[in-house]
Amino acid sequence: MWDLTQLYPDDAAWDAERLAVKSALPGVKPFKGTLGTDAATLLRAMDTTSALTKRLGRLNTYASLKADENLKNTKPQEMRQLMQALSSEYGQAVSWMRPEIAALGKDKLEEFIKAEPGLAKHAFGLRDIQRLAAHVLSDEAESILAGTSVVRAGPNAIYSQLSNAELPWPTVTLATGKTIRLDSQGYTEARQATNRDDRKRVFDAFFGAWNQYHNTIGQMYVSSVRGDVFGARSRKYPTALAASLAANDVPDDVYKSLVKSANDGLPTLHRYFKLRQRLLGLKEIRYYDIYPPMLKSDRKFPIERTRELTLAAMQPLGPDYVAKITKATGERWANIYPTEGKRAGAYMNPGAYDVHPYLLLNHHDTYDGLSTYAHEWGHAMHSVLANEAQPYENAGYPLFLAEIASTCNEMLLADRMVADAKTKDDKLFYLGQILESLRGTFFRQTMFAEFELKTHEAIERGEALSGDKLSAIYLDLLKRYHGDREGVMKIDDLYGVEWAFIPHFYRAYYVYQYATSISAAAWFAEQIQTKGDAGRDNYLAVLKAGGSDHPVAILQKAGLDMTKPEPYQALVRRMDRIMDEMEKLLAEKN
Repeated sequence: MWDLTQLYPDDAAWDAERLAVKSALPGVKPFKGTLGTDAATLLRAMDTTSALTKRLGRLNTYASLKADENLKNTKPQEMRQLMQALSSEYGQAVSWMRPEIAALGKDKLEEFIKAEPGLAKHAFGLRDIQRLAAHVLSDEAESILAGTSVVRAGPNAIYSQLSNAELPWPTVTLATGKTIRLDSQGYTEARQATNRDDRKRVFDAFFGAWNQYHNTIGQMYVSSVRGDVFGARSRKYPTALAASLAANDVPDDVYKSLVKSANDGLPTLHRYFKLRQRLLGLKEIRYYDIYPPMLKSDRKFPIERTRELTLAAMQPLGPDYVAKITKATGERWANIYPTEGKRAGAYMNPGAYDVHPYLLLNHHDTYDGLSTYAHEWGHAMHSVLANEAQPYENAGYPLFLAEIASTCNEMLLADRMVADAKTKDDKLFYLGQILESLRGTFFRQTMFAEFELKTHEAIERGEALSGDKLSAIYLDLLKRYHGDREGVMKIDDLYGVEWAFIPHFYRAYYVYQYATSISAAAWFAEQIQTKGDAGRDNYLAVLKAGGSDHPVAILQKAGLDMTKPEPYQALVRRMDRIMDEMEKLLAEKN
């Protein structure tokens, strides 16, 4: 269990700090209208707001972690709401700063940065405001827009409460006699059932539960999309996609190359489904046949063994990295096991810069649990390295970079497991797990990205969307990606409601970065394995860079250009190579 007393001794101390930050907000106002006076004044204003954001990050971390321990406990939920309100107040208090900094002009800003060494840690952020100057609004408009943040966060908050705590989940009894409650965690476990009738029963019951509320959830999601479009248009962007990509200076070519490359690679995905069908011994493959392992393994990975294997797999990253992750995984940074009311899934929270990252897990003793452990600790070590190398202002990194660290850890783990496999069956099992990871992270997330693009474009065209229409859009994508027309996999219409289950859709244009990241991670993993210390150091330099530059630029410095199709094509080729190896092993067995 994580130790939150390292953030604050108790809730009372947290609340005292919250009130202290709230009372400090008026201290920003005297700087208004003075930022162009001289470099020293600009530095004082930037240091003041930076200190406040760091304190807010720590407050938010505590409230969020407490709330996720048990979503049925109302007090922590209220604490999270208080932080949403305080964050909105802070946004309004500083809303005038971006317009005023933008009004300085590039020449004057550069003059200030040159004159005052203390501005060095703020320089990237200041220059980024200049880059986006055309999308910075007036003081009054910025204040109003900041005030809408709580309202625009509403759909996600409602969805989270419904999906994690209040939706009436069905129960199913499996062929083994075990009865499972199909909440998100139960579904994730039960969909891997060996018995095919069980899998169909699980899918039908789980998605049937979502389907009962698909129009209500559709209104939640459409409200979220409308908020995205409102924010983009308010800042004078042509589309919500343009606004999202502009925030981190990601070129349109990245998104376009990803989607095109994934669609061009569908024959490889369909080859994977046919291999899965063969290994499962099925006459035909259906959507509920995706999650059980293609080859059976009775190996268990309790948390102690999980930690041991993860640490061993990180050896290629060098002694310093291994020493750091060994120490960190031995501390109380993580909430490891599932409990009633606890938030589903897994994440790493980096918000407490002066303390350390925290991790939420829901560990099961499966290979998936092992892989998730390595994944989330990849995130945590990214933050550890960035925080050591960068000041607070440049330590935070965007998702575009974040998922590289986590998926690279997954790949190093998988490669180690394959290399150490004692039998052909074990090797086939791990190779199959790698394939499923590539499918789920590259193709599935790109499919999600297409769904987001289609729904946002529909709202931008002024169309109305209902739960039925959202299911139709999603079903069409499911059928295309899974080869329904080609006879590869039959997709039942009910499963078109799966969009309602995906929480990431409430963060606009978030998921495509999983697909770009796993492509980059595959490239770096290959560099680490083939170029030794040089490849390792090149990769670690990316992690240590934090958010000191835009993500595509950081990767270009490391020799990787995400605007080109090559990274995505390389990942598709990796899948083909793995299937070649598996088919060779199967031939040898026969």
